[in-house]
Amino acid sequence: MCNKALATIFERDLRQLAVEITLYKNEGDLWIVKPGISNSAGNLCLHLIGNLNHFIGAALGHTAYIRDRDREFTGIGVPRSQLLAQIEATIGVVTKALHEMPTQQLEQDFPLEKRGEIVKTDFMLLHLLGHLSYHLGQINYHRRLI
Repeated sequence: MCNKALATIFERDLRQLAVEITLYKNEGDLWIVKPGISNSAGNLCLHLIGNLNHFIGAALGHTAYIRDRDREFTGIGVPRSQLLAQIEATIGVVTKALHEMPTQQLEQDFPLEKRGEIVKTDFMLLHLLGHLSYHLGQINYHRRLI
């Protein structure tokens, strides 16, 4: 595994997130929560932005990002244009952090605990990719359901 490949995949999936957000015909539909579904697409988008800015931006890229995880799930009505701008900014943060990270850091402990456990950086980055893909699929399904 190399940093460039990771950066490329994160960027690809974040760009697809932007596509999914753009494909909602009615901007208000981003915030609909149907029975049996826990989160709106808008909240999942905010969650992914917060998650990646926290775990990659702040932890690996040493940005000053302060995460407000509760707001990721309670914020509603954020304009689509703002979500898209935040996705674009997140792409920049993630790709910069991964390109600047020394390759040997992949084998070192990740600087933050994940659920009380310390894992290697390569494991954490793969976990974050899986997390991004999982929620991206949920957003795609939510859009088609609405």
